[in-house]
Amino acid sequence: MTGGLGAVGLLVLFGTVAFGSILPVLPTGAAVSAAAVLAQTERPWEMLFVLLFGAAGAYLGDLVSYAVLRAAGPPLAERVGWLRADDPDGALARIRTGIEAHELRTLLLSRLVPGGRIPVLLAASLGGYPWIRFASADIAASLLWSTAYAVIGIIGNSLLPNTTIALIVVVAAAMLLTVVMQLVQRHRRADDTQSAEQHAS
Repeated sequence: MTGGLGAVGLLVLFGTVAFGSILPVLPTGAAVSAAAVLAQTERPWEMLFVLLFGAAGAYLGDLVSYAVLRAAGPPLAERVGWLRADDPDGALARIRTGIEAHELRTLLLSRLVPGGRIPVLLAASLGGYPWIRFASADIAASLLWSTAYAVIGIIGNSLLPNTTIALIVVVAAAMLLTVVMQLVQRHRRADDTQSAEQHAS
């Protein structure tokens, strides 16, 4: 195969996203966006494979993370302050109810918001959220996540005529989006903490 991503490129995409989903040290969203740029420029029909391989990597990463967190059990949740000593069952019940009420939205947002996946997966695993139901709902969430970052790549490549420049800009934009969302999340947490302290006083 000449040009485009090819089988090797798609496998690298899959591996990057899967590994980055298990150990968040790689920019998984930027990887999907970059792959989308390369596919659109060289072989547009490969875009479907970019979506599928990106989603498959995200899905595998979520399943592995869910299994590991489930095995870690309540001690991990207690260590990070998730469970109140005076009401552990009630806390888990509330978390599970929240996930079940908006499972697709919750799973999708947990991927889009930096640092959001682990808390949601931990809550689901400890709250007794059914494995089959999680595995089913996460298929759609992974596909939507992969599509969102692929669209970022496509838009960036359409606006910039030079593929190399488009690739650089798209990767930078995807990483910038991650940073901005992380800052927004921190700001909200600070507001929540401040509100809680005001109510307590």
